[in-house]
Amino acid sequence: MDREGAENIDRNAGAEAIAISEENNKTSCAEQELENEVLLPSKAPPDLVMALEIVEKDACEVAGSLTSLLSSLRLALSQVTGSSVEHMRCYNDVAGQVQESALDATSKGNRFINACMRLNEEMKGMGSLAAQLKLLRRTADNLDSLVTRYLPRT
Repeated sequence: MDREGAENIDRNAGAEAIAISEENNKTSCAEQELENEVLLPSKAPPDLVMALEIVEKDACEVAGSLTSLLSSLRLALSQVTGSSVEHMRCYNDVAGQVQESALDATSKGNRFINACMRLNEEMKGMGSLAAQLKLLRRTADNLDSLVTRYLPRT
């Protein structure tokens, strides 16, 4: 199942949970009203009964709002948790790729350093060869000047 399908299932489940909790809240408020009608004495003043009914109705509405709020919070927390898990998976993948790249770069760097060290060792012998070439060039220049001086050009 892909990520979007899982999110849709989570949203649908959350919406169903909100609807069920609101329905349960309505049912419990209705049941409470029936119980209160039975418990209230018939000799209670009408103003008191009216005030109690208003308070009870308000309490049921507040309970419904709280139930809806808690269901919404539960759904939001579920979505955030899902996002966090997905971000951790992405982070783990990226960290693995960075580690592989770092190891590859280190390996290539070591090979380059070793090649430079070998070249440096080979070049140490070139100093004496360079001195010999300079001497040979001076000798060749001297020979050329002597030949030019003693042999006329025709």
